[in-house]
Amino acid sequence: MPPTLASLVHHSALKLTVRAGEDRLDVPVRWAHVSELADPVPYMEGGELLLITALKLDAENPEAMRRYVRRLAGAGVVGLGFAVGVNYEDIPAALVEAAKEEGLPLLEVPRRTPFLAISKAVSAAIAADQYRAVTAGFAAQRELTKQALTDGPEGLLAALASQVDGWAALYDASGAVVATAPEWAGRRAARLTADVERLRERPAPASSVVGGPEHEDRVELHTLGTGRRPRAALAVGTAAALGTAERYAVYSAIALLTLTTERSRSLHAAEQRVGAAVLRMLLAGEPDHARAVAGDLYGELLDAPFRVIVAASDTNGDPLGAVTEIVESAAARAGEAVLVVPEGEGEAARLVVLAADGGAAVAACAKYAAALEAARAGDVPEQAAGAGEDELVVGLSAPAGPIAAAAAYKQAEQALSVARRRGRVCVEHEQLAAGSVLPLLADDAVKAFADGLLRALHEHDATGRGDLVASLRAWLSRHGQWDAAAADLGVHRHTLRYRMRRVEEILGRSLDDADVRMELWLALKATSAE
Repeated sequence: MPPTLASLVHHSALKLTVRAGEDRLDVPVRWAHVSELADPVPYMEGGELLLITALKLDAENPEAMRRYVRRLAGAGVVGLGFAVGVNYEDIPAALVEAAKEEGLPLLEVPRRTPFLAISKAVSAAIAADQYRAVTAGFAAQRELTKQALTDGPEGLLAALASQVDGWAALYDASGAVVATAPEWAGRRAARLTADVERLRERPAPASSVVGGPEHEDRVELHTLGTGRRPRAALAVGTAAALGTAERYAVYSAIALLTLTTERSRSLHAAEQRVGAAVLRMLLAGEPDHARAVAGDLYGELLDAPFRVIVAASDTNGDPLGAVTEIVESAAARAGEAVLVVPEGEGEAARLVVLAADGGAAVAACAKYAAALEAARAGDVPEQAAGAGEDELVVGLSAPAGPIAAAAAYKQAEQALSVARRRGRVCVEHEQLAAGSVLPLLADDAVKAFADGLLRALHEHDATGRGDLVASLRAWLSRHGQWDAAAADLGVHRHTLRYRMRRVEEILGRSLDDADVRMELWLALKATSAE
């Protein structure tokens, strides 16, 4: 505990006597300061015990003393020490009454007690309190380290909550609550998710204090991790501001949790190399070798159907980093294995993910993509979905097993290509199979092919010598039935036969060829969509 007026009064060597403010002696003393100024307030910071001899004070003037004491109390001075036997043999009654009226503790300092002795006593008490705080901090650090080594983050949080006499919570990279101590703090921690997300947008390391009518206590939030994007966050809730010892405990917890949650660069790189090797073997059609290499790290992922996710970005931002955090955090919370392999660099960078079909990682990725899609459409604020990440495109394969990994990878790439052409954030391969091929004809390359294929027919029709394009469209739509197609055009079937022979002559292709009919039909569809 820091020194108080009461501890100074009870100091046997000082011989101080209380003359006013007996009920306010438990207030802490930040420092003891000597000043004979008539108005020392501009030089006060608050929390001081002011020591005077009244050398320049009209100490017997009641009105002057009321103004003087009122100024001191307003500046946060916690007590006034008056040396008797120097300028006054006793404390003037005007000063005593003014101190009583204001409730300011007034201490009588005997002549044999120099002000220096009081200053030394306050300084020694402060130093002793700081030493106790540092000692307690080191003890807390040892206990936190022990708990982190034996029980992991959960044990560390329990020890921290005990040290600060409050509660603690750990959040993952996505802002979701991972663990709390005690357990009853889970609801309080969950209400701070939005605050954690805002904190993660600030440059690391970052911290903030949350409080107010909507919160039961004072909560400090701290980011964890050494990178630009925090890997986790810590919340510490207490009834009041942290003391020195509690502050040491929190800083120790931040360091230990950073070591716990931030895997070493070499280990992370090694895991990525293993993941990349497993992926290459799967794509090469070697599932048995892939399973052997995967071991316990990715083995369970290959024992059930999985999905292949291919993500790319057209910007130099970090949307792929956000996807990595989201799928890894979701998988960690669900206890799932997930394989994440970065490919390429710069604008050519891509991300390949193998995640359990129907699992949390796939669901989290789809939810994130849906949020970005809604932001593009203006349905939600851009900040709610991830500002600057609207250039992300994602392709998702159908469920597959290790033997069909190469096919699933191809499906994901196809879905990614379609997503980019359609201006979508995410496309699943099942959507391609269940939908129509006609939207794909909007591709510029397809339109260019169609224009080239039909150009000669359009040039013929432009001369007014017949309507070959419309006749070809009617004939193909009727599957080559002359009478039905002629009826649609309002011409005789012999006229239609003549026109189809002209089409063959102009194009140099036979309409008896099914491939030719297919190409012409798709070309007609592509040009009619313009």
